[in-house]
Amino acid sequence: MSLIDRIAACGPYDAGLYLDFCVDGARIGAVRRHDLSHFEGFQDLLTISDDRLSLDPKLTTYQARTGAMARIANDLRDRGQVPGWRDEAYPVGVKFSAPALFQIERAVVPLFGFKGYGVHMNGFVRDHQGIKLWVGKRSQSKPTGPGKLDQIVAGGQPVGLGLKDNLIKECAEEANIPAALAAQAVPVGTVSYCTSRPEGLRDDVLFNYDLELPAEFQPSNTDGEVERFYLWSSDQVREVLETTDDFKFNSGLVVIDFMVRHGIIDADEPAYTDLVAGLHR
Repeated sequence: MSLIDRIAACGPYDAGLYLDFCVDGARIGAVRRHDLSHFEGFQDLLTISDDRLSLDPKLTTYQARTGAMARIANDLRDRGQVPGWRDEAYPVGVKFSAPALFQIERAVVPLFGFKGYGVHMNGFVRDHQGIKLWVGKRSQSKPTGPGKLDQIVAGGQPVGLGLKDNLIKECAEEANIPAALAAQAVPVGTVSYCTSRPEGLRDDVLFNYDLELPAEFQPSNTDGEVERFYLWSSDQVREVLETTDDFKFNSGLVVIDFMVRHGIIDADEPAYTDLVAGLHR
């Protein structure tokens, strides 16, 4: 697997296989056509036409929409259509900067193709050999990407938390990074993709941070979501990216972004412009 294969793995989806999901005429998601039978029992909440699945326009408030979507989500869960239920609410809207239209259980987001957001942090150290990256191995109990490699800290963006507050929380839970140290993480941009996955349509924006850690710092997991940590040279990280499928599909993109920004992937690299463009879909 080459670096460009990493980009291709998060490539465009076949829009013809999906119906738009709309609220008040605005497209906020997309549902696989072959999943439409899951929603036939909700004629009082949803309207299905040739090109879209629409929430009842009489549901005009955040609370009303949230209640309606919770009823649908709970029914899907009870029928075994939503694996990995987390009891974690995500905001859903047209875009991140717009007010949310409602909130919904995180595990349901891909099934509806709603936009999802997360924070990913590259923890790194410098020594006489250059940059080394901390890499986490996800727990086998994780509902997505069990056992895959990941950033030192990564997590979804839930309702009711700012991005930096969420990152500090995730730093404590996943790597036992003190809040004062975690607060030094620097926002460095985003990675985005919209791609078909087994769980549905992943239309995600990842807010990326870099944190240079003290050489003596040793991460330790506190919430059971990380099996172990490795401190690898940038060459070793790149080798794993290029020769294995060990990194979680989106975490690999975050590593590529880090390597581009730090000059580890040089502008003379074959397909450099494709790599950079592919990080922002």
